[in-house]
Amino acid sequence: MSQTAPYVPVYPARSEHLSVRGLRYHLRVWGDLTRVSDAQPLLVMVHGWMDTSASFQFMVDALRGQPGWGERPIVALDWRGFGHTETPPANDRYFFADYLADLDAALQQLSPDRPMDLLGHSMGGNVVMLYAGVRAERIRKLVNLEGFGMPAAPPEAAPQRYVKWLDELRAPVQLKDYASLDEVARRLQANNPLLRPAFAQWLAGHWAREEGGRWVINADPAHKRPQPFLYRVEEVHAFLARVTCPVLFVEGDQTQYFSLFGDKFTREEFLDRVSRVPDFRLETLGQAGHMLHHDQPEALAAHLAGFLTPS
Repeated sequence: MSQTAPYVPVYPARSEHLSVRGLRYHLRVWGDLTRVSDAQPLLVMVHGWMDTSASFQFMVDALRGQPGWGERPIVALDWRGFGHTETPPANDRYFFADYLADLDAALQQLSPDRPMDLLGHSMGGNVVMLYAGVRAERIRKLVNLEGFGMPAAPPEAAPQRYVKWLDELRAPVQLKDYASLDEVARRLQANNPLLRPAFAQWLAGHWAREEGGRWVINADPAHKRPQPFLYRVEEVHAFLARVTCPVLFVEGDQTQYFSLFGDKFTREEFLDRVSRVPDFRLETLGQAGHMLHHDQPEALAAHLAGFLTPS
C-alpha cells in the first residue's frame, strides 16, 4: 500500500455531458456556465494523447487563486475514446480530423454566441492550433502547452504508411492493465519523474478504472494504431498563417519532445513553423517537462492569468 495520501482538489469539478456527433461527451466543469461574459470569457481545455480531462485539476486549483479567476467558467473535455467519453461504435481507428470536428461541435454548444479562450496540451495543443486556423472567429485567445507538431513526412512514405495501417488493423490491440491503483500511480511517475507523489495517487484513480480485480486504463486501445495519413507540413503552414487570435505557447525547460525524433524534427524547425502565426509568444517554464501542467501548475497558472485575464 502507498504511504502517500492522494491530492485533494481545492476546487473539485462537476461532471456534465454533451451529445457530440453521436457520442456522449464527458466534460469537467468549474464555475457557472451561465455566467460567461466579456469580463469572464469561457475557458475550454483539451488534453493530450492517452490522458484525461482530470489532468487539468492541479492547474485549475492554482488558477482559481489568481486575481479575477475565482469564479470564471472553465470546461475540460475528455476526447472521444478517452476518460469518460464514449468510444465510437465498432471503432478500429481514430483520425485526427475527428478531433477538430468534435471540438467544433462541442464549442458550438458551449459558447455559440461569444468567442472563448481555448487551451490544449500536447495532441490537444496541435488540435487547437489547427482549429484556430479554420475557426478563427470563435477564439479570443489560444494557449498551446507543448503541442509542437510532428516531423514532416515525404510523399514517398505514403504507400508504406498505408501498408503499416492495414497490417495493424488485422491484429488485436490492447493496453497494459495493472494489479493495483498504486501500480498505476507508479507508472505515471515512471513516465514523469517530476510528478508529485500525491498528484500521481490522485491521477491514478482518474486515469484508470477497476475491472475484474485489475486496473484498466480509461482509453480505447485503438488509439495505439497509427493513422494512414502523412503529416503534411505545408498544410500546417497554411493553417498557422490563418490564426488571427493571440497565441501563447508554453514549453517546459526539461522537455524531451524533440529527442524522440532525432534530426527529423528540431526545435528550430518548430520555431520556423510558428513564425507564420501573426501574434505568437513563446514562454519557457522552469523545472518542467512535457507534462508542465502537472510539474509546475502554480507557475503555469501565473503565466495563463497574465495572458488570458481580460484587460
